[in-house]
Amino acid sequence: MPMPAPTGHLPLTHGHTMAYYTSGNPHGRPALALHGGPGSGAAPGYAAFLDTTRYHLIQFDQRGCGNSTPDAAHPHTDLTTNTTTHLIHDIETLRTHLGIDTWLVLGASWGSTLALAYAQAHPEHVHALTLVSVTTTSPHEVHWATHQMRHIFPEAWQDFRDSAGADADPHDLASAYARLLADPDPTVRENAARAWCAWEDTHVSTNPGHKPHPRFNDPHYRARFARLVTHYWSHHAFLAPNQLIDQAHRLRHTPGALVHGRLDISSPTSTAHALARAWPHAQLTISSQAGHISGRSPLVEAARAATDHFA
Repeated sequence: MPMPAPTGHLPLTHGHTMAYYTSGNPHGRPALALHGGPGSGAAPGYAAFLDTTRYHLIQFDQRGCGNSTPDAAHPHTDLTTNTTTHLIHDIETLRTHLGIDTWLVLGASWGSTLALAYAQAHPEHVHALTLVSVTTTSPHEVHWATHQMRHIFPEAWQDFRDSAGADADPHDLASAYARLLADPDPTVRENAARAWCAWEDTHVSTNPGHKPHPRFNDPHYRARFARLVTHYWSHHAFLAPNQLIDQAHRLRHTPGALVHGRLDISSPTSTAHALARAWPHAQLTISSQAGHISGRSPLVEAARAATDHFA
């Protein structure tokens, strides 16, 4: 199900424009949902994480994706002003525009990295955090997803590695693919985007009954998604190594809920566990029957319970 038309468009720095969406109870507690990817865009499924009769749900398409412009799918779109710091500034621009003092922040997958980075930068504006399929996009996590996962899916990884080119560093495939996605030859870019998205759909496939995501059938979506993911992953989210764990003390007055699947091999449970140990006000819930987040996952129910509590 696609998102409805944007509620509005907000000018940002460096020629960017944000598309944002509001739903739920306009008089309820504000809640910001940060989408995954990077590059997947806002989605109606995030409404399932909370009671929209009690929450005013706000979403936006992060720089370069969805209805936000310029579109990162175009190879000439400059990504140098598309970083975690820029996204944090964009969130503050949206909060100020909407006249919100504090809000609950919800993030899933990459969205949990961005939610943590934002909350640590502006804890005074975060009522509570709910993080699903917890990631911090650290060098270790990126290396795990692009290299160590070869031990789980060796055949698919070999295809992924071969598609990066014979001279690609197998320990830094995100950078290799980022270069291919900037190639002047559209066939090279399309083949790289297809290979990257095929691997993406493989390493998150441990949910029971997993089926390939139909969004990856769209070549425009593949180009956008692959460009943004490789841009952020090759720079480790533009964060210092282990930054979000090391700075968890900045959330000492912020309650949080961490919801993770035991079968999530793509984003190992060890990250959520380490964050919970560093952040005493966070409660970790691990579902033994869930992998990486999906619309049919028991993680949705656990996250819903957390946001009900924070309401």
